[in-house]
Amino acid sequence: MNSPLKPYGLSVVIPVYNSAGMLAELASRLAAELPLLSPNYEVIFVNDGSRDRSWEVLQQLCQQYPWVRAFRLMRNYGQHNALLCGIRNAQWETIVTMDDDLQHPPDQIHLLLTELDKGFDVVYGPPQHEQHNLWRDAASIITKVALQNFMGAHSARNISAFRAFRTHLRQAFDKYGGSFISIDVLLTWATTRFSAVRVHHDPRKEGQSNYTFWKLATHAVNMVTGFSILPLQIASMIGFGFTFVGVLILLYVMINYSINGGAVPGFSFLASTITIFSGVQLFATGVIGEYLARIHFRMMDKPSYVVYEQISPDQHD
Repeated sequence: MNSPLKPYGLSVVIPVYNSAGMLAELASRLAAELPLLSPNYEVIFVNDGSRDRSWEVLQQLCQQYPWVRAFRLMRNYGQHNALLCGIRNAQWETIVTMDDDLQHPPDQIHLLLTELDKGFDVVYGPPQHEQHNLWRDAASIITKVALQNFMGAHSARNISAFRAFRTHLRQAFDKYGGSFISIDVLLTWATTRFSAVRVHHDPRKEGQSNYTFWKLATHAVNMVTGFSILPLQIASMIGFGFTFVGVLILLYVMINYSINGGAVPGFSFLASTITIFSGVQLFATGVIGEYLARIHFRMMDKPSYVVYEQISPDQHD
């Protein structure tokens, strides 16, 4: 049996998407575990535009458990946007985020909290053994490589949706209003004290993961272009490199002309050089265009999420 670690409060934030058949069991397992960890706790479910009966189930859970709160978003905004909604509404000192598919066992939460009590601000709970297919693992690697720019190689290797962190960290991104969200990047705005502990993850009981290879790859691109100027720096370095190559080619042409006279033979060489330089220019223009699009969307003031309705403890009766 796990004893309470400290007399702090605990807020568990869970984004929900098409998981009506698993929510009751998840709540039941949390009901058995959370009283052992803290005298004060809550569970915040954020329904992210589910197309099944998830909201109806959440309404029932709010009636059954007084410590359950539920938010229903206007549409599907994405997992990290839903997490941001729950994080901003958490009321206790420590936040734990976990998935709704029962892959993150509630009885492993105490391992994250124990590590957090060692002086860290954020603790991830990566699985002891990866359970995804080849393409999903490849996409996860892409995401982690992108995060290395913000977190460092060691921390980025251990990122997981199963995480615990101190609630006051949200002050660093309290006013963030962009539509492209990465909770892990936002946490780097507040701290560098990251840690990880390997925990047991259960297989998904129903359905399939909503994160495909392309979704994860797109998320990685959004992280890099939305929170970093690294692509612009890469484009600048590539442009500088090809400019240097162009100068060398010009010197070769001039030296050859001064020694041998006449034009340098080789139309194919000239055509390929022009093609390469044109491609570099288009690449650099595309990167700049991506950032201009970010500015455009930011100026539109597009919200990170919109809450359609919510159920709080004072509404249970």
